[in-house]
Amino acid sequence: MPGRHAKVIVDPAVPDDVAALLRDNRKLLVRIHAGWVPAHRRHRPLAGLVTRLAVTVTAAVAAVCGLALFVAERYTPFVVIMTGAALLIVSVLLRPMPDAEVERTHALERDVYDGARRYEGRYVLREQLDEPARTLMTRAQTAIDQVMHSSVNAEGLLDGVRNAVMLPAQEWEIARLLAKLSELRAEHQEVVSEGVTPEVAAVAEPLAQALDSSQQAVLARVEALERYAGHVADAERAFRARHQIERLSAKLPRYEELLAESGADGSAVPELSKLSDDADRLEQALRDSVSSAHEAFRHLRR
Repeated sequence: MPGRHAKVIVDPAVPDDVAALLRDNRKLLVRIHAGWVPAHRRHRPLAGLVTRLAVTVTAAVAAVCGLALFVAERYTPFVVIMTGAALLIVSVLLRPMPDAEVERTHALERDVYDGARRYEGRYVLREQLDEPARTLMTRAQTAIDQVMHSSVNAEGLLDGVRNAVMLPAQEWEIARLLAKLSELRAEHQEVVSEGVTPEVAAVAEPLAQALDSSQQAVLARVEALERYAGHVADAERAFRARHQIERLSAKLPRYEELLAESGADGSAVPELSKLSDDADRLEQALRDSVSSAHEAFRHLRR
């Protein structure tokens, strides 16, 4: 099963609704990470309605006053006031209503921006990773997906609860470390690419070694995940094979009946009977694979 290879990795401690919002809006997060700020300020939803109501009431009052002037045969003030009232009413009617789709887009942008600022440092974009870091991140996510999407995990043969907690935590920790490593590696390369004196080189070399050591430490984490996924894959193969043997074994009496009715060579019957022996061997293989997976998981937690 292909991995999801999430392009936004979020700290599992971030609330689920915010995490989903961040994952679903990667392109917007990239813009925010580059310094973009939404220009649309939040406004009170009732502000527009209050304004329109105030203008409408003012126009109505003006119209009443105008009628009073008309009754009093003061025609010039009547014309002036009624004209003003008409203009107020027209301005309310012609005032453009905000486009609903545009408003939803602006609201989404504000929500994503607020979430990104509030939880800054609690998510990692793949764009923040350099090429070696992306490769490691892909390997880690592939291993995690292989475990989480396996039948043995779904059937409860593994520790599904711990997998659901520990594996996202491992994914986040690897992503967080790779983001820092990528940033420092880029800064280091920028400095040394300018050309360095022997004095600077003496300082830069230990720093480069520190970056390499950190890379190896993260690599070890990824390899531990891959070992765990490998044991789970062995268990998965044994689980599927056992299930297939069980299905074939259930049909064995029908095969034997067919052989008897057709008068075929009965030497095939012992071969068919070996299915039960194969099922026993696969059951043991499954238990061994699951046991190995549990051991690898315990090593992963260290």
